[in-house]
Amino acid sequence: MAKYLVRASYSTDGVRGLLSEGGTSRRDAVKAAIESAGGTLDTFLYSFGEGDLYVIADMPDQESMAALALNVAAAGALRPQTTVLLTPEQVDEAVKKDISYRAPGA
Repeated sequence: MAKYLVRASYSTDGVRGLLSEGGTSRRDAVKAAIESAGGTLDTFLYSFGEGDLYVIADMPDQESMAALALNVAAAGALRPQTTVLLTPEQVDEAVKKDISYRAPGA
């Protein structure tokens, strides 16, 4: 399973829904959506600032994460931005790979 960070901002309608349903209700809805795609919810937090909501989820594959993100975005209450997260062990494997690259002008 791969970990993903989703930062989302509420639309005006999304804020109205949050005011109506409360925070824990929305967490439960997001958890159910993630589980319906075969994943598990690690973290669900609200914030002030650039994003309104931060979620970390384990998902079985990129297609499942894409399906989830597309459905959430299509509903219109949130504007999600998804980031793939890597473990330190995955970075260890990445730095072992021999890559041939030439910088521009070099």
